[in-house]
Amino acid sequence: MTPPADPSRGTPADQSRQPLRGGQLLAAISNSIVSLLRENYGRGPMKAKTYALDDMIVCVMRESGFSAVEQTMMDSGEPDRVVGMREDFQRVMAARYKDTIEELTNRKVIAFLSQAHVDPDITMEIFFVDRPLDGFGAVEVTDPPLFEGQSKEGA
Repeated sequence: MTPPADPSRGTPADQSRQPLRGGQLLAAISNSIVSLLRENYGRGPMKAKTYALDDMIVCVMRESGFSAVEQTMMDSGEPDRVVGMREDFQRVMAARYKDTIEELTNRKVIAFLSQAHVDPDITMEIFFVDRPLDGFGAVEVTDPPLFEGQSKEGA
């Protein structure tokens, strides 16, 4: 006999679902961010690649293509306005991106940064999470050694 479900613990399927790790996690992040872009911007990048290191996740998207409005602005010599418009869109999408990262990593996003570039067409979404991701380590140097002849004041 199956015990009654405890709503605070999710469904049996949720309880048995293993967290994504390694390449599966990185692919899920890329696919999720691209899906959000396609659903909300009407287009998405041709290439997306996610990197993770310690408590930082970087999703790099290339070749998003320009909408008709963006291309008109580019042709009129106003690429900075295209970058500004894309940055405004990323700010509007920030909560959705953060929710996606938190769901996939089981980590709290403590900072989100976004950068758009026109030529070449590259967008980066950078997330800092509250604790390191398993399997994606880094070495932290908090008090680097001094080199010969170097003093703390001149470092």
